Amino acid sequence: MRAVAEAGDRTAFAALYEHFAPRLKAYLLRLRVAEDVAEELTQESLISAWRRAASYDPVQASVSTWLFTILRNKRIDRLRREKRPELDPNDPALVPDPEPAADTQMMALQDEAQLRAVLQTLPAEQLHLLQLAFFSDLSHRDIAERENLPLGTVKSRIRLALARLKQLLETS
Repeated sequence: MRAVAEAGDRTAFAALYEHFAPRLKAYLLRLRVAEDVAEELTQESLISAWRRAASYDPVQASVSTWLFTILRNKRIDRLRREKRPELDPNDPALVPDPEPAADTQMMALQDEAQLRAVLQTLPAEQLHLLQLAFFSDLSHRDIAERENLPLGTVKSRIRLALARLKQLLETS
C-alpha cells in the first residue's frame, strides 16, 4: 500500500486489486447484495482507495480492514440513497398550479379595487377594528384590551362594519 500511496504505483495497485476485489465482492454477496450491485460497490471502494491511498495509516489498521471499512461505508451510502428515492418531477404535488387566466386575474384586480374603495367609506373606528381583526389577526378580546374598549363595543363595531361592507358590495 505504501508504493500506491507514495508513488502512485499502478502495478502495486493492480496487485492489491487482484487480491482484494474478489474478497470484497464475496463479502457483499454473503450479505445478500445483488451481484451487479456488489460488483459496482467493489469497484467504487477500490477506486476510492486508489484516490485516498495517501490517507492510509498502517498504524491504525491493516490494508484489509481499511478496504473493508471503505466498502462498508459505500454500502451504507447506497442503502441510504435507496431509502430516499429521487423526486419525480411529474408528481402532481410538485407541479405548481397553472397561472390563472387573464380574465380571472383582471376580475380579481377589479374585485380588490372595489373592496378597497368600499373599505374607505367605513367610519374610521370601524375600519381600524376590521384591520386589527383581519390583518393583524387579533381576537376580539385582544382588540378590546389593546384599544381600551369594552368587548361588546368591539364586537358590535366589527359586526356593523361587515354588514355595511356586504351591503355596499352587493349594490355596486
